[in-house]
Amino acid sequence: MKFNIIPKSEFDKVHKSNLSSVQKSELWALMCRYNSFVSIKKAGSGHIGSSFSAMDIVVYLYLNELNIHEKGLKSSDRDIYFSSKGHDVPGLYSVLFSFGIISEYDLMHLRRLGGLDGHPEIKTKGIEANTGSLGMGISKGRGFAIAKKHLGKDGHVFVLTGDGEFQEGQIYESLQSTAHQKIDKLTVIIDRNKFQTDRLVNNVNSIEDLKEKIESFGWAVRVCNGHDFEDISDSINWSKSIEGKPSLIIADTIKGKGISFIEETNIGENDEQMYKWHSGAPSDSHFTQGINELSNKISEFVSKNNLSEVEYKFVYESENIATLSKKEYITDAYGDELCKLAELRDDFIVIDADLSADCKLRNFERQYPSRFIENGIAEQDMVSMAGGIARMGLIPIVNSFASFLSSRANEQIYNNACEHTKIIYALHFSGMIPAGPGKSHQSVRDISLLGAIPNITIIQPANQIETRLALQFAINDSKENVALRMNIGPCPIDIEFPENYQFKIGTGTILKEGSDAVLFAYGPVMLAEALGAAEILHSFGFELCVINMPFLNRIDIGWLNRTCSKFELFYILEDHSVFGGLGDNLTNALINNWKISVKKIVKIGLDNYPECGQPFEVLNHHKLDAKSIASRIIGGDYNIFSDRSIAYSDEAPQ
Repeated sequence: MKFNIIPKSEFDKVHKSNLSSVQKSELWALMCRYNSFVSIKKAGSGHIGSSFSAMDIVVYLYLNELNIHEKGLKSSDRDIYFSSKGHDVPGLYSVLFSFGIISEYDLMHLRRLGGLDGHPEIKTKGIEANTGSLGMGISKGRGFAIAKKHLGKDGHVFVLTGDGEFQEGQIYESLQSTAHQKIDKLTVIIDRNKFQTDRLVNNVNSIEDLKEKIESFGWAVRVCNGHDFEDISDSINWSKSIEGKPSLIIADTIKGKGISFIEETNIGENDEQMYKWHSGAPSDSHFTQGINELSNKISEFVSKNNLSEVEYKFVYESENIATLSKKEYITDAYGDELCKLAELRDDFIVIDADLSADCKLRNFERQYPSRFIENGIAEQDMVSMAGGIARMGLIPIVNSFASFLSSRANEQIYNNACEHTKIIYALHFSGMIPAGPGKSHQSVRDISLLGAIPNITIIQPANQIETRLALQFAINDSKENVALRMNIGPCPIDIEFPENYQFKIGTGTILKEGSDAVLFAYGPVMLAEALGAAEILHSFGFELCVINMPFLNRIDIGWLNRTCSKFELFYILEDHSVFGGLGDNLTNALINNWKISVKKIVKIGLDNYPECGQPFEVLNHHKLDAKSIASRIIGGDYNIFSDRSIAYSDEAPQ
């Protein structure tokens, strides 16, 4: 498949044309949609819907409003724009490219190592704030405005938010404090596309009447058509005229605006409108259809306005890549087992934070609607609600992405644990892979955040079999809280258990026998690399024992003695930071165990922030791939090992 983009030179031609500001904006937005669509397709993932719904607003600001183009202007004096929701960043990247702020190479390396992150990162030129974790933008925007005033600097601050984001508690804290502090020269724009992930915002957790609510906090509020450039212009000018209080524009938009079939919604169960283009890349046929529609619209526009045809530049050609549809997903077994266990007992309730499809909860939601609560994007509220449910003797099963659930609601999790009830925290999207969404979504600190709480057992299953057993243990057997840590992407290899496999608290399973050293790992991603390293080392006469250790903070000392007393060299491979993970827990157990003669304990994991990119390149970058692990253990040259690769997929919803 060939990829063409619209080069910056074509945007320069539009800029120099005699078109009106509205006409320039209309054409510019079409051209940016084209480039954004190409970059997402090439990346294999991204957020089309949000990028397209916000595109007209972003184009208007950069083309007509922001003073960032003035030469010699210091950064503190310029206008500031950033997106709080972050999902729309592929669209923002295409706008930054159109003004020469980022390069063509950057644009075509979305979600790749050394390219553009899946959510905004200030290491990228033109990005003013790291976002992706929702709810923080208004607070951060207020900080920019306060600092500008203190420094005596000029410039307006614009913050784009999502409408689903208005379910986050911090949003309402920031609305109140920003108005109370009488912050002006700050404009918040809500991309009101009415859908969060795949459902209507008002069906998940209604935020209406939005205008009346925000006005009640003391803000000046105006509603506009987010795809009408004259209305956008009038609204921006209005917002800048407001003094002594902050202003907010509710921009009525269409998710996926610009490509007809991406604007469409489907009718799901109970006649509910469903949106399917929140995230992910289009298929080859959908890509061709969408690109043709955009290029036709561009051609019609330039023809109608007597402009020369827009020229496209060939940048890349790729072969069709087969999907990994046969690879198993941990979460498929999780969702299925929830339904099976619900047939046997009626004392647990499943709670979700707007990630039902990603967490494979839809079947449970359909089969047991009275036992399913969709709480929306409000993790702290959800976890404290679970605490009340648990106090009444029921078992809440709380679902969200690990990076948000373990951190944003950590105080609430701690508070619940102090009550000595039982709550199950399902931590989806755990670990470093998929790495495309970037560090805001890569959960590599959750074990340490939860491990300091005395009565929480943390488990990470290696495959579907262990996922089912872990959930059974959590619901039926555990006397304390359980954090079930799960990878979200397809397993890179099938992890096969021996005949004597047992799922028993504090114990692991030998997946490969060896006598020279032992390596502990957990989860399908790192176990795949561990087994790959053992295979490499075997060819050099070094026999590495690989143990799957699903219990990350519970170590059975008796089992450890029986299994590992013959080893002097211990390696622990983390899908987490090297601080506070399995390595620290296992090291403590080894140091305090006089029956094991340990000469060397090595923790292998992240000692910095995780990088964004394709799985294989990110693992290689952090030296967590099979070759790097083998090199570290044997002390050899990385390059002496034969080529070996694991077929990863970067399928990730967020």
